[in-house]
Amino acid sequence: MELSGGKSRREGEIPDRPAASFPLAIIDLPLGVTPAPFGVLLNWLTRQFGLDAHKTTVTRELVAGVTTFTTMSYIVVVNPAILSAAGIPEGPSFVATALVAALGCCLMAFYANRPFAIAPYMGENAFIAFTVCRVLGIRWQAALAAIFIAGVLFVLMTVFHLRRWVVEGVPTSLRFSFAVGMGFFLTFIGLNETGLVRLGVAGAPVQAGLLTSPAALVAIFGIVLQAIFLIRKVPGAILLGIVTTAIAAIVSKVAAAPHGLVSLPPSIAPILWKLDFRGALTWQAFPVVLTMFIMAFVDTMGTLIGLSARAGFLDKDGQLPQIERPMLVDAITTCIAPALGTTTSGAYLESATGIESGGRTGLTALVTGTCFLLALFFSPLVAAIPAVAYGPALILVGLFMLAPITQIDFADYSESIPAFAVVSLMAFTFNIAIGICAGFVLYPLCKIVAGKGRQLKSGLWVLTALSLAFFVFYPYH
Repeated sequence: MELSGGKSRREGEIPDRPAASFPLAIIDLPLGVTPAPFGVLLNWLTRQFGLDAHKTTVTRELVAGVTTFTTMSYIVVVNPAILSAAGIPEGPSFVATALVAALGCCLMAFYANRPFAIAPYMGENAFIAFTVCRVLGIRWQAALAAIFIAGVLFVLMTVFHLRRWVVEGVPTSLRFSFAVGMGFFLTFIGLNETGLVRLGVAGAPVQAGLLTSPAALVAIFGIVLQAIFLIRKVPGAILLGIVTTAIAAIVSKVAAAPHGLVSLPPSIAPILWKLDFRGALTWQAFPVVLTMFIMAFVDTMGTLIGLSARAGFLDKDGQLPQIERPMLVDAITTCIAPALGTTTSGAYLESATGIESGGRTGLTALVTGTCFLLALFFSPLVAAIPAVAYGPALILVGLFMLAPITQIDFADYSESIPAFAVVSLMAFTFNIAIGICAGFVLYPLCKIVAGKGRQLKSGLWVLTALSLAFFVFYPYH
């Protein structure tokens, strides 16, 4: 592809910022007429994000940014609800979630110039809340410190180009199995939170809840409603489903009405920089650091490559040019998130909806981040949303995460057995870490037995060694 002046660039590479003499692309004013403030803003946005070079417009990017927000905005409801199980208060957690998303999106916009939205990861938050804090008994302050340590490692490894080397060693089938396992994990949490599934009696590990109770009926209504919205491709289907189900819960007196709609954001002070590094730097917390390290590695790389493929950013070799930029944004955000009081953050797969709407530059991410900032002023409404309203969203987000299962080669047992171990152990041990590490241990073993040891990359052996250490030092309770 040729740029002005005959300078060529690789396909997918971020164009250089146009010079100050870049012509007005959106407003067309006669010579000598000073542009209105709005026109100046449009011109600045066009030059800042290189809209002409990416063959897009301000309007298209605005629509894409709002679309992305409506698709993933459920996170400001669901993330605080999940982290409350770890003891993190929901009001401050709501503020932290929105701030991290806003800051991450802005960093992605101005540094990486990609249409990838950032927010706290689903899956990782459940791991912290239900496995680390509830099962292992680690305080949330120590868990957040562990995430901060992992984030610092990400920054260093990204700067020194080690992060890509390690992640490229993760086999494709394992990457897919991680998403599938997390999907089942989140689905079970959603079923349990809504009361549709509960702990069993008389020897049964689990059983159906009281499905005719008002709460269960509202939850079932929420699942069916969100399913209808998704099938009909209603914009913001999940968020709209959560809000509608919450209204149904309030009307039916299953949940209390909010004490207001708009207010100043709650104070973030109770969770701001409450990192317990002493608690994180122990053998008991070592599996947490290791697991967050591995999970964020896999999530980020898989999401960036998948989104880039859909947006047409990949070069002829299937690589994302300048991938270190979005990876560094992800690493920095992973440090910011626990400092503000929430869990690992990174690029969101829901960004694909904005990309499908035409988003091609960082302006899309900037619009999404601005929407998250505006959401801060609706905390009373968000706090009033009950489990029967956000639980269906967890169940259906679990469905979204099952899609990669079709990419696993079940005919090759050296691929399918490790993948099956990941999925089944995540779900049946109620522990994401055990599933991931089991996959890293079993995969090279199965390949060696199959006579395919030469297929293994050096980065995988690093992860296998770390996973063996995980099982050795894991605090079994």
